[in-house]
Amino acid sequence: MHNSRSTAIYRTLWRWHFYAGLFCIPFVLTLSISGAIYLFKPQLDALANRPYQNLVVSGERSSADAQIGAALAAFPGSGFTSYQLPEADDQAVVITVLDQGRQRLVYVHPYSLKVLHSVVAEDQFIRQVRAFHGELLAGKVGSVLVELAGCWAILLVLTGLYLWWPRNGRGLAGVLYPRIGRGGRLFWRDLHAVTGIWLAMFVLFLLITALPWTLVWGTAFKELRQWGDRPVQQDWTLSRAQEHHHDGAMPSGRVDLSEALLAPAISLQFSPPVLLSPDRQNPALWKVQSQSQNRPLRADAWLDGQSGEVVKVQTFAERPWIDRVIGIGVAAHEGQLFGWLNQLLGALTALGLVFLSISGIVLWRKRKPSSGLGAPAALPDGSSKSVFFTIIIILAVLLPMLAISLLLLWLLETLLLRHLPGARLWLGLVGHGNDTKIR
Repeated sequence: MHNSRSTAIYRTLWRWHFYAGLFCIPFVLTLSISGAIYLFKPQLDALANRPYQNLVVSGERSSADAQIGAALAAFPGSGFTSYQLPEADDQAVVITVLDQGRQRLVYVHPYSLKVLHSVVAEDQFIRQVRAFHGELLAGKVGSVLVELAGCWAILLVLTGLYLWWPRNGRGLAGVLYPRIGRGGRLFWRDLHAVTGIWLAMFVLFLLITALPWTLVWGTAFKELRQWGDRPVQQDWTLSRAQEHHHDGAMPSGRVDLSEALLAPAISLQFSPPVLLSPDRQNPALWKVQSQSQNRPLRADAWLDGQSGEVVKVQTFAERPWIDRVIGIGVAAHEGQLFGWLNQLLGALTALGLVFLSISGIVLWRKRKPSSGLGAPAALPDGSSKSVFFTIIIILAVLLPMLAISLLLLWLLETLLLRHLPGARLWLGLVGHGNDTKIR
């Protein structure tokens, strides 16, 4: 009885691992590559901004108001959104304006007031990479697909760990290191399994820290947080549209960014980039906001619009504990929590995911029969149903998108495929149940 139940669990999880792999591999490949690129956002930003640094300067530096005026004049009908504090005297000032409904970054020479460059924020290369990574440039549909792939990838890792777990007193060969001398499918199986076990915790970390950004899980999480006494202002967004709305303040035609405001904003010495903008809720105040990717370094301050007096400062340490936990996770996910080592770990994990995808494809091709998909055959009885529904109940709480998709697949198999014997045979839904181990 015990062996039968163990076999049912093993077979069920192996089949889920197989189907999860087939679904996830295209997403894993594209998201690993785009994620690896985004890890180096600071370097790519520095490269993109290099032409607008080390400028030739002479004479008297123009006021912030004049710099903003030059940016607005370059795009008639635009409205001011934010002013980025320059990090050096000889670099262009970046002013964000709302131009025809889109956020535009305008690079202004701080002395001559010449507009050196402008770009729509969403058209920046690194923003395109981020948008592709988050929603495949396909809006909400893409966001849902990425979230679904992420949930299935969590299942893929967890089932992979179960299948990897050494049984019957096996040694470390093929468990913690591959058996290089063995050829064929066993060689590729060892490379796949051993790479997977060494990467598993890093991959799970990336997948779990991505959940607060997702559309379904993230929205549900935000709604749960709104049950408190006051509205919650999250430090992360759930979509490109929400990010566009979240970024900066409401556009303003009349701007008064005096030296009395600029000097105290600079003296706060927030981690760059630092944005100044009229506060959305109280136009009499100006908000100073650090947008550092290392989120624990972020801080906000509010200044009196007339006197420049610091009214309030909120550091990362003063935020709700859940925001701090997620902020640390986001910073690590983006490769910015602990410098170049964080970037290196992220890049190696992405490279490992690409290898796992390729080795998974090789393993599939090696075991795939010419007349079928090559999925592990289902057990002939219903012994795995209790396992299936137990896992569904757990997933319904933790990963509702995954639970819904599993139920839909079960309904498809139960209501439709049972009447299509040819399709059932090709998908491996029928079999003698004798091939119960991954070899």
